[in-house]
Amino acid sequence: MGAQWKAKHKDLAANARGRLFGKLSKELMVAARNGADPDMNPRLRMVMEAARKVSMPRETLERAVKKGAGLLGDPVHFDLVAYEGYAPHRVPVIVECLTDNVNRTFSEIRVLFRKGHLGTAGSVAWEFDHLGLIEAAPSRPGVDAEEAAIEAGAQDVQAAEEGEALFLTAPSDLDLVSRALPNFGFTVHSAKLGYRPKTPLSLGPAELEEVEAFLAAIDAHDDVQEIYAGLGE
Repeated sequence: MGAQWKAKHKDLAANARGRLFGKLSKELMVAARNGADPDMNPRLRMVMEAARKVSMPRETLERAVKKGAGLLGDPVHFDLVAYEGYAPHRVPVIVECLTDNVNRTFSEIRVLFRKGHLGTAGSVAWEFDHLGLIEAAPSRPGVDAEEAAIEAGAQDVQAAEEGEALFLTAPSDLDLVSRALPNFGFTVHSAKLGYRPKTPLSLGPAELEEVEAFLAAIDAHDDVQEIYAGLGE
């Protein structure tokens, strides 16, 4: 389902927008550990672009960068942790979190999985491909996404939201391809490692609604950054 599962219509709700800004702030702080200058820090530059794309206030963005870089006192430390398990109807799920308290987050995620099944590391990862995921938009008329993918060294390209393209790469090629795409007419908006289901499941409307509700409850948790679910389009 695209690069990752996303809650429907989340941009329409003010509280959901606040959660999105909170998640981006954490990503900014983590990226800024390697320096507050986006020209010298490609990861930070990408997260800043993603933040601007959803109209994060400039003051919020800049404060997160300074905080992560330690310019406002001691830098905040977050751990990246991943949880694997199944949603209702045996839909495999990987949940990535950034947390300053791993024990608290694990306890709370375990509760959220009560209608599914929380597994151990590796229990569902085999059902996904680990890939580089690059969202990019044409920077000029007439460019061809498939041709750009071949020239830049991507493995594949798929249509994404709002006229963008999703370029898929080997994990080791993520930075190389993201740097090459602008030469072939695409502006990169985000570039990160993620997961794609090998065999997406198709569910009926009632079952899909139940799974969507399960995933939405997890997505609402403050520490959750990304959710990857083995669902078909």
